[in-house]
Amino acid sequence: MKVSVWDTWVTRKDGRMMHFDIIAPEEIKDASVIHAYGDAYLKTKGESGRPLTFSECRFCHVETMKSEWEKSILAQGYYILEMENCET
Repeated sequence: MKVSVWDTWVTRKDGRMMHFDIIAPEEIKDASVIHAYGDAYLKTKGESGRPLTFSECRFCHVETMKSEWEKSILAQGYYILEMENCET
């Protein structure tokens, strides 16, 4: 299965920049669906209501799904790859 990687940067409430990728099936091309995934993730981090638009979240590339992403993608439609300042 191929997946799309959406590079995402969000300014946290404390002013630090949060960096993560939203990874979803390649067939999902609607940015509003991807942004909804990002909003759901931000809510789990206590960062709900942070701006998440095309400026903050952009399609980056397509790659082959990694086994560690599969369970999450099959269960909820996406996987979040945390990179910077994602701790709660």
